[in-house]
Amino acid sequence: MVAKPKPSFQLPKKTNTSQPAKTKSESELKLLPLLLTLAVGVIIWFIPPPEGLDQKAWHLFAIFVATIIGFITKPLPMGAVAIAAIMATAVTGTLSTSDALSGFGNTTIWLIVIAFFISRGFIKTGLGARISYMFVKRFGKRTLGLSYSLLVSDLLLAPAIPSNTARAGGIIFPIIRSLSETYGSKPEDGTERKIGSFLLKTSFQGNLVTSAMFMTAMAANPLIATLANDVAGINITWTGWAWAAIVPGLVSLIVIPYFLYKVYPPEIKETPGAAKMAEEKLKEMGPVKKEEFYMLGVFFIILSLWIFGDKLAIDATTTAFIGLSILLLTQVLSWNDIKKEQGAWDTLVWFAALVMMATFLNKLGMVPWFSATMEGSVSGMSWVAALVVLALVYYYTHYFFASSTAHISAMYAAFLAVMLAAGAPAMLAALLLAFFSNLFASTTHYGTGPAPVFFGAGYVTQNRWWSLGFGISILHIIIWLVVGGLWWKVIGLW
Repeated sequence: MVAKPKPSFQLPKKTNTSQPAKTKSESELKLLPLLLTLAVGVIIWFIPPPEGLDQKAWHLFAIFVATIIGFITKPLPMGAVAIAAIMATAVTGTLSTSDALSGFGNTTIWLIVIAFFISRGFIKTGLGARISYMFVKRFGKRTLGLSYSLLVSDLLLAPAIPSNTARAGGIIFPIIRSLSETYGSKPEDGTERKIGSFLLKTSFQGNLVTSAMFMTAMAANPLIATLANDVAGINITWTGWAWAAIVPGLVSLIVIPYFLYKVYPPEIKETPGAAKMAEEKLKEMGPVKKEEFYMLGVFFIILSLWIFGDKLAIDATTTAFIGLSILLLTQVLSWNDIKKEQGAWDTLVWFAALVMMATFLNKLGMVPWFSATMEGSVSGMSWVAALVVLALVYYYTHYFFASSTAHISAMYAAFLAVMLAAGAPAMLAALLLAFFSNLFASTTHYGTGPAPVFFGAGYVTQNRWWSLGFGISILHIIIWLVVGGLWWKVIGLW
């Protein structure tokens, strides 16, 4: 009697679990955003090109704009939209098939893809969490010190973890949740302001700063380096990026937690239990495993080669290959780990499509034409005024974007071209826009990958998120234009 119902119970369970997967797969396509994306591309395609612009350049521009609209409205995942864009350039004869696929051979793309694989080692071995817990144990006796310890952890991990979502959401966020619950801070019972709200908001904003400080700290940063090179032949090196960002970045990391501590203070100021919790977590993890030692060794190797590799004729992408090869040889990572790293393969596809289109928009004359056209609009302004005004517009237009990548793809090259037309020093303009391409996500709860993760926890209301974000945006602009500007003068960027 007991055995009979068992098969009939299992059968519906099996059926139910398979059905949602099918529904989810079918729901990837969103019809209205797809129609909007296609309509924009078709309309631009059939508009006669402006005088002095080749028709192929105009047609590629139509496909490019449609791709950006697709990235924003998401009729399909970004990788699928990028595949469609590559197909469109080849099918329409705008580019040859080999040209349409040329983005996959870009070395900068492979740098960021391999950095994704390397970052998996930090998460798989537990080294990332161990580093964070060590800082919490040492500096987490006060809430403000606790917030700084989380930011320092993020800063140390940033050069080797290019996904700011993986870094903030996969390593830092679970620690914040554990700490918040340890102190009875939960949004469900109205106790979020005890400590959780402050830690979440501080760590999110700090993550944007650490993302701005290294070329390999955010997935779209190497895209910026590629665009700068394509638009104006500006070669942004890993070391050059980090050296320019180090002073304003550290100032931001010091100022922002203190600012939030004053305007959005936690109810709990002393946190001796945080250090104790971190100590217990470290005990649970046990002694450092050999895989963690290997991972730490690879981290120092790649960091050293990214800084000093030029002297040894080893570029940044080769360095990434060296690090990944060591992790595979030592079995810190398996080939299955590599195959399962969906974010890396997804990045490879959309990155290749964008780099390909950006390269040929320049080669076909679209970018030079735009630069020449816009030169007149800033002719009456000094380069300093033009630089500041354009940087501010670039920063605050991020309210209209739900993706840093989409914003960078749509506007970085154009704004850089106009800054250069106004007479701004090339490297200064390229790096200022690069830094703002990370910091501009401070404003909303949807502007970058970690934002939905942190906001979705429910610790900070939308009104509060936006008001604090706007205040922090002003701080960022002051710090990076004033402190950064003085530092960039010292190192010769202008």
